Amino acid sequence: MSDFYPSNFRQKMATGKAVLGTSLPAPMAHIAAQTYSTGCDWSWIDLEHSPWGLEAVYPTLLQARMSGVAPIVRVPWNEPGIIKRAYDAGTVGVMVPQVDNPEEAAAAISYAKYPPMGARGIAPFFASFLGLSGHDVVVNANNETVLALQMESAEAWEKIDETLALDGFELLILGPADLSAAYGGEGDIHLPKVENIMIDLAAKVKKSNKALGSTFADPADARRWIREGYTVMNVSSPMMLGVSGLKRIFAELREEFGEAKV
Repeated sequence: MSDFYPSNFRQKMATGKAVLGTSLPAPMAHIAAQTYSTGCDWSWIDLEHSPWGLEAVYPTLLQARMSGVAPIVRVPWNEPGIIKRAYDAGTVGVMVPQVDNPEEAAAAISYAKYPPMGARGIAPFFASFLGLSGHDVVVNANNETVLALQMESAEAWEKIDETLALDGFELLILGPADLSAAYGGEGDIHLPKVENIMIDLAAKVKKSNKALGSTFADPADARRWIREGYTVMNVSSPMMLGVSGLKRIFAELREEFGEAKV
């Protein structure tokens, strides 16, 4: 169809190898270009906790596709309008936060998929910008797009077997900070309860037809959990890693050449 469509992201997930992403620091073309040049397979574009909207991130979605990167938009909530609009703007994947039970998961599937699997309305806005017809998108979308559900609560963990049994979503993302808060850990991602759940969850997902992922600021944490089966891994962001690297370089240079104190 084109060099930019359909995305091969689902095929990458099916390999069982590490599928590596990083967060887009800001929805600006020059920042997106640098982010996508890192060699990431996908990019986490957050609309849940950031002040940005689809109007701001829309150009970076097309930019990602044209760079061979799968954009994954985390929407603010499990709501049909924003999920539909994110796909229509060109994202490969939609990540839905705080999906607590199979009923909420089924609703997200309905919002994300075209009939007969779901009830998403048909109007793929991005198609013409990539030289596609609307029909090209409609006939491929249910097999090309990714729906990622976030497991972030005690209820979600208690009902995870029923949720994993559902057809229509491809990726489960565990949110370690929110899950920690649900068990009194105040966001401590190394809370033993959370780590035990993460190990048990990996065993459950391995028996399903779903992929499993998470996100960590520290590459060492990312490496550890990829080994456990969290193969779709978001690794920090270029800004965080760049800032930490520059801090280290400044410290080394000042140790070698002295600090300009006044």
